[in-house]
Amino acid sequence: MVLRTHSEPARAPQAPQAPQAAEATGRSWLMLAVLLLGQFMCLLDVFVVNVAMPSIGAGLHASGASLQLVVGGYTIAYAMLLITGARLGDRFGRRRMYLAGVIIFTAASLACALAPDSQILIAFRFVQGAGAAMLIPQVFSIIQLTFSGQARAKALSAYAAVISAGAVAGLVLGGVVVTANLFGASWRPVFAINVPVGIVLAVLVPRLVPAGAPPAAHRPRRLDRGGLMIAVPAVLLIVLPLVLGREAGWPAWCFGAIAAGAALAVVFVLAERRVAAGGADPLLNLDVLRVPVLPAGLAALACSQVAYGGLLFAFTLHLQAGLSQSALRAGLSYLPMSAAFGLVGLSWRRLPAATWQVIVPAGLAVTVVAYLSLAVGVRGGTGVLVWTGLVTMGLGLGLAASPLFTQALAHVPAAGASDASGLLTTTVQLGQLLGVAIIGSVYLSRATPHPGVSSRALASAGAMSTAACWLAALSVVGLLAAMVMVRAARKASG
Repeated sequence: MVLRTHSEPARAPQAPQAPQAAEATGRSWLMLAVLLLGQFMCLLDVFVVNVAMPSIGAGLHASGASLQLVVGGYTIAYAMLLITGARLGDRFGRRRMYLAGVIIFTAASLACALAPDSQILIAFRFVQGAGAAMLIPQVFSIIQLTFSGQARAKALSAYAAVISAGAVAGLVLGGVVVTANLFGASWRPVFAINVPVGIVLAVLVPRLVPAGAPPAAHRPRRLDRGGLMIAVPAVLLIVLPLVLGREAGWPAWCFGAIAAGAALAVVFVLAERRVAAGGADPLLNLDVLRVPVLPAGLAALACSQVAYGGLLFAFTLHLQAGLSQSALRAGLSYLPMSAAFGLVGLSWRRLPAATWQVIVPAGLAVTVVAYLSLAVGVRGGTGVLVWTGLVTMGLGLGLAASPLFTQALAHVPAAGASDASGLLTTTVQLGQLLGVAIIGSVYLSRATPHPGVSSRALASAGAMSTAACWLAALSVVGLLAAMVMVRAARKASG
């Protein structure tokens, strides 16, 4: 399961239609299949690695903090470079940037598969994320420029289907590959499977995807190198201490680094406002936050994504490291949640229009109940409550996710739509990253058996229960923010 915006570009191109958009040909559909294969590869990697975490930890003798960085390193690079990747495609050609992303991602995947220790693996996970950030934004842009009318609707449906399928396929495939222990390589084929796919893409993309230079009528947005150079260290200074602090015993440098990161975040805001005031293109145009609905929508989105990212990390470790389940069984455990999310996410518009404004708070309220059910179920060993909680969680997230984006963007002027979309997309990524860092640390700090606990399973159950309570609390905060968003939307509507 994954939110649709997990991999959408920060902004849709405003260019006029390319000449080939008049009529989609068989070659166009073949091109689309190739492009979506690359996107699927990048999405798959996120969830495959989630299921493989315990095997990676055992194979490389990696600490819990290292596993957090294996998952989070990819997201840090992807989140920080996604908007830049979209702008690079505008400036230098979308095929060129897509192909560069494929090559970087494939080479990094091979390096991950061969990594001799967790430090090397973490480093190349960052490189993978950078490759994905160059590749993924080009897909949506090329669809917009190549297809029109009904053909575009079909192409976008295929685009959305790949995004939705990537999560489920990743969880299942990760379990299958790790459990199969191909060539006795344990977790390494999880990364190695990207290599032949990347080679095929590198061969086919130059043959099937037109060069597609940016139309002259469209002024490509400039790269905000200064904003990027401030944003990246700000995020790292905040996230790394949250990940490393638990194992280090929370020394003073952790709090100093977080304070420095917060100070850099303030500098980033001031710098971006100065860039925007000068008529240039900031990395994130924060002027859109003046739209009354958007700040509350971002807060609700951030809370839901912190909870979601934390759930995937902690619950996967609980199933495998705590309960000694196989990677395959752990991956399959998420299928009911993913199915519920997909079913509700695709059909919520069929509900009466009068209910649409309250659907986001309702969905987040359902997730509160779901996390509390999970907290009680894992501690009491009640399987029915656990699986009920997971299904209910899928229902709640399905009710909240898509309507949340729709409502948050509804009152944004057309001129600010791309900036608001970039802000929402970045919030999704950073939210999930903080979930891995914060909720992962909550779980790991309590998952090791101590003298008062007789087994690892009991310790893990207690840790997961505590983490689920944190997830419920985050959802309550998100619910309150969603209620503020609904009130602001009603005032804006008039």
